[in-house]
Amino acid sequence: MPSLDARGVASLLREYAQRTALRGGNPYRAKAYSRAADSLAALAVPLDVLIAEDRLTEIPGVGDAIADIITKVHKTGSHPSLEKLRKEIPAGVLEMLAVPGLRPEKVLRLYKDLGIGSLSELEAAAKDDRIKTAKGLGAALQTKILQNLATAKSGEGRLHLHRAAALLAHAKDSIRKSRPELKRVTIAGDFRRGCELVGELAIVAEAAKPDKITTPSTDGLQIRVSDRKHFGAALLFATGSAGHIEQLQALAAEKGMRLGADGLHKGRTLIAGDEAEIYRALGLLFIDPELREGRGEIEAVLKGKLPKLVTDQDLRGILHCHTDASDGTETLETMAKATRQRGFEYFGVADHSKSAHYAGGLSIEEIAQQHREADRLNKRLGKDFRILKGIESDILADGSLDYDDDVLERFDFVVASIHCRFKLDRKAQTQRLLRAISNRHTTIIGHMTGRQLQRRPGYEIDAEKVLRACAKHDVVVEINAHPWRLDLDWRWHQTALEFGCMLSINPDAHSIPELDHMHWGVLMARKGGVPAHRVLNAMKLPEITRYFRQKRRSLARAA
Repeated sequence: MPSLDARGVASLLREYAQRTALRGGNPYRAKAYSRAADSLAALAVPLDVLIAEDRLTEIPGVGDAIADIITKVHKTGSHPSLEKLRKEIPAGVLEMLAVPGLRPEKVLRLYKDLGIGSLSELEAAAKDDRIKTAKGLGAALQTKILQNLATAKSGEGRLHLHRAAALLAHAKDSIRKSRPELKRVTIAGDFRRGCELVGELAIVAEAAKPDKITTPSTDGLQIRVSDRKHFGAALLFATGSAGHIEQLQALAAEKGMRLGADGLHKGRTLIAGDEAEIYRALGLLFIDPELREGRGEIEAVLKGKLPKLVTDQDLRGILHCHTDASDGTETLETMAKATRQRGFEYFGVADHSKSAHYAGGLSIEEIAQQHREADRLNKRLGKDFRILKGIESDILADGSLDYDDDVLERFDFVVASIHCRFKLDRKAQTQRLLRAISNRHTTIIGHMTGRQLQRRPGYEIDAEKVLRACAKHDVVVEINAHPWRLDLDWRWHQTALEFGCMLSINPDAHSIPELDHMHWGVLMARKGGVPAHRVLNAMKLPEITRYFRQKRRSLARAA
């Protein structure tokens, strides 16, 4: 039997992960197999080369044990442990693991108790009300299945932004090391456009003689090679989107030119092969990749309304972070120092409030203790850096916040967020948010729709009405930078800006590494067309302290 390539091994390793999850036991083992499968699917070097050179452990997520499994599967097309697992569960049952919120033990119960053996059978059973009557399953699970089936289908085969970043960085590094004949190795595709979920991992590279270059191509990673003369056009087309490219081609046709992956031509003459030159020759300013979605960006350029997008360097501080006082992993001092080491001017702590029992929400006494600690640290950290005192206050079912006014007045800022009762209907959920926004203590609305990408859809709200209320009450809208959230969705950013809202790019960090989530929030803001002057935490320390001080003074006058 011929040996399997990386794509074939990745497929079997992913199956191994799914069957291991259904078997039970250590859940991290199944996740490790799954991550290794993703890495294999994005290899930039042939798998047999890595095996021959004993370099499998260079692949992200592959240690010695998984390397042994990969080697055996590559050579034999299977693995004894996998064959044993296959005898326990039919292949169709694995499909159900793609449904968000449907844990392996529930999938097993659905199969063993109801005989459901595939995703289509699951959908039929849910629609026929067969799940809600089953012992140990019930109506709530049936409702969740019906709600999340669409999420399972829409997210199939797509990676979260941060996971795609790791795979592409490894692929780029591998190409540079193993293929020195390839130059200007550049990431393209969905990732370059800042899409929150990445379906195609794409890289463009330059070679002196592209026709002589062979590159591995899998469903996971596409490597496109061009010569220097046409590299920019190849990068433009590999970046997309299809809608943006079609509109550029239409504009080129209006001007008597032809735009293709080989460049911009007039007749047989190459007018431009560089990406920036192509835009310039079409009478356009360079359009940042994040905006290239065919959603009016070309018209905006022609009208002189293309925004100067926010960058990582524009951000001066971090707001909405957690410490070990609630559900974070680090102390206030450690988080603040890590923030300062990253070059920021302020750290806005916003631990969970008292209603968040699941997250160790702060009591009144614990708030006072944290504020004393912040005052002590601020004296030590100097005048160029400051800890800002905030709280993530739960929005209760009726829209009220879960502290009295005299407690809320003690904070520099208040992030108001929904963490429960997601199933309220659209009208009730909207009214809940509107009441929270009208609360004079609310500074920022956190993760406004509550979505978690590929896990759960957001709760139903009238987003336009909520954004209008934020503008009216001078409440900032959060762009939650956690890669599982990225909420508010970038498709609503322009609406928020048009209504007059300020936005804040917040990491929702619970650990030091999560402080670096800020970058994903910046990508989302760029994709939504947000300029730096509309971002709260692009303010310098004196500006934001003055902003919060003025807000507190206005509260005092209102009281």
